[in-house]
Amino acid sequence: MAWAALVAALLLPSPAHAAAPESPAVSYSNPLVNQRADPHIFKHTDGFYYYTATVPEYDRVILRRATTIQGLSAAPETVIWTKHASGEMGAHIWAPEIHFIDGKWYVYFAAGRADDVWKIRMYVLESSAANPLTGGWIEKGRIATPMDSFSLDATTFVVNGARYLSWAQQDPKISNNSNIYIARLANPWTITGTPVRLSMPTYGWETVGYKVNEGPAVIQRGGKVFMTYSASATDSNYCLGMLTASASANLLDPAAWSKSPMPVFASNAATGQYGPGHNSFTTSEDGKSDVLVYHDRNYKDISGDPLNDPNRRTRVQKVYWNADGTPNFGIPVADGATPQRLSSYNYPGHYLRHWDYRAKLEANVTNLADSQFHTVSGLAGSGTVSLESANFPGHYLRARNGEVWVDRNDGSTAFADGASFYRRPGLADAAGVSFEAYRFPGQYLRHYGFLLHVQPVAGTLASQDATFYQQ
Repeated sequence: MAWAALVAALLLPSPAHAAAPESPAVSYSNPLVNQRADPHIFKHTDGFYYYTATVPEYDRVILRRATTIQGLSAAPETVIWTKHASGEMGAHIWAPEIHFIDGKWYVYFAAGRADDVWKIRMYVLESSAANPLTGGWIEKGRIATPMDSFSLDATTFVVNGARYLSWAQQDPKISNNSNIYIARLANPWTITGTPVRLSMPTYGWETVGYKVNEGPAVIQRGGKVFMTYSASATDSNYCLGMLTASASANLLDPAAWSKSPMPVFASNAATGQYGPGHNSFTTSEDGKSDVLVYHDRNYKDISGDPLNDPNRRTRVQKVYWNADGTPNFGIPVADGATPQRLSSYNYPGHYLRHWDYRAKLEANVTNLADSQFHTVSGLAGSGTVSLESANFPGHYLRARNGEVWVDRNDGSTAFADGASFYRRPGLADAAGVSFEAYRFPGQYLRHYGFLLHVQPVAGTLASQDATFYQQ
């Protein structure tokens, strides 16, 4: 080893022990289901995922099931309930959610009256069948709230053995469209005690077009409860906000919750995704990854009322977790295969990312999309792969004079050759992955001084530097 290289190596912190990630990569293809909004996916103990969503006709409740999340895309769809011809539950059938509670299935949904379509309230269906697609359903009626006003988007969750309902509702005394509320449940269709308001639209990003907080969804981790919600009009301004509370706190105390001052998930012109919102959460097939389920559109401009536009699509992507224990949703990724992260074999918690277009290794990358890459068919062909940036589509990891940068594809053969790699089993751990340069046989993508290079690999340390885990 040259003297300068030896000195540089000695100055670097000693790598931690190698560790495969607790949450390995998952791969899905978006959109999952076209023309289905407000999606909800429930993973049951019977090995099936159950899916429901708003249909653009606003006239029925549908269910699908499959043994994988991706399988829901082509799964047969069953209509389990249809709107009434008159009176209550006769219009605007919105935002169904399916839950399994105490041995029975429940579907929560919102509906207007046939003769007053905007008199929207929350309702519940019940089924005792093992398979809710083939069993009968009983109407349990309306969820009564102290305020008899516009209400929708009911969801239910359990924290420390207590079951809660959260929903969106308009307070006639407040000049906005809807706020987020919470209450305990006496049974799946009956609240108990006095509901409390957790959030109302006050930030600029919550009040574009309409002043809206709606569509609550809950995910829990590390002793904390995170409640996402949707804000603003249902066009390209639609986005997700988030409330956070300790799981040990009194969740019926509004002071127990803190509100993120900025949206946690929003439109992204680079990836062509607009108005992401009304989400739910599920888990991956191996149970090791959390998955964000949401809808959006792949165009920004809408003619007329967004509610009359049928093209909101169900999409899924992995949820990552920051070092401080908070969820990181990143950006709504481009259509097609979902991107992944590459974590270092010998520096756990460090990820391959780009910064000012230079590829490097870094810990605690909170700008998630900088560390996400699509593994695509190699630009040079010949069984290679290329790594495309998630937030700069058309930009790829590319070797330039031994350094690795994220560059825009100029269509040249030289670019294709420099941006193509052979995917190999990890040199230090076959469960990982290493990338051998197409243009330079025997040279691999590796970190050195925390910058990414394409270099020959000789020795244990170099093999470790050239090994990554897909997350």
